Amino acid sequence: MGQGDIENKYTIILPTYNERENLPIVVALIETYLEEWKINYEIIVIDDGSPDGTLEIAKKLQEIYGSNKIVLRPREKKLGLGTAYIHGMKHATGNFIILMDADLSHHPKFIPQLIEKQKEGDFDVVSGSRYIEGGGVYGWDFKRKLISRGANFLTQILLRPGASDLTGSFRLYKKEILEKLIKSCISKGYVFQMEMIVRARSFGFSIGEVPITFVDRIYGESKLGGSEIMQFAKGLLYLFATT
Repeated sequence: MGQGDIENKYTIILPTYNERENLPIVVALIETYLEEWKINYEIIVIDDGSPDGTLEIAKKLQEIYGSNKIVLRPREKKLGLGTAYIHGMKHATGNFIILMDADLSHHPKFIPQLIEKQKEGDFDVVSGSRYIEGGGVYGWDFKRKLISRGANFLTQILLRPGASDLTGSFRLYKKEILEKLIKSCISKGYVFQMEMIVRARSFGFSIGEVPITFVDRIYGESKLGGSEIMQFAKGLLYLFATT
């Protein structure tokens, strides 16, 4: 891949809400790693009306990197991840879509590895996994690790999804595959990522995995609370009943 990847273009969709500290860092890191590998890419920033001025920061980044690299598609208010991805895809010019968090929990250094893996097996989906050899989590307390592992274990038993990390959101998709998956998904929030993989399996799409290390957010509040855990449990039971 060192020679560059002329024929493919990768659209990175970054939904943001109160990420003014993280956004410049994540964009700089994406630029560093993708330019090094000569990967053709664009970043679509979808800010959901952040009160902290994330959009102003994004506009400055657009001035620095250019409007062909940083595409701004803001929305008025928080409307959820699934709709953010749909909104982003409408404007994507890449034939591959990368979904990741803007809070630095997903390190851009793994993007070239996701791309390499996709090419190896012409996979429809490549998922960054915390749970295969070489992957891991940093900055989580024991309780949070236990909840995450437990949720993943339960999901494996009930759904047998053919992927080791169901709730992660660092993934690479063929654009047309992602469009199909999003249309078929009805979950919101935390369960949405899991449903995407479950639906991919039910459609018979191929799934590759790359080990990633996940780092808990550096700035701002973690978004995983008690209500998300309940939502996850309900969503899991729903998927079990319908797939």
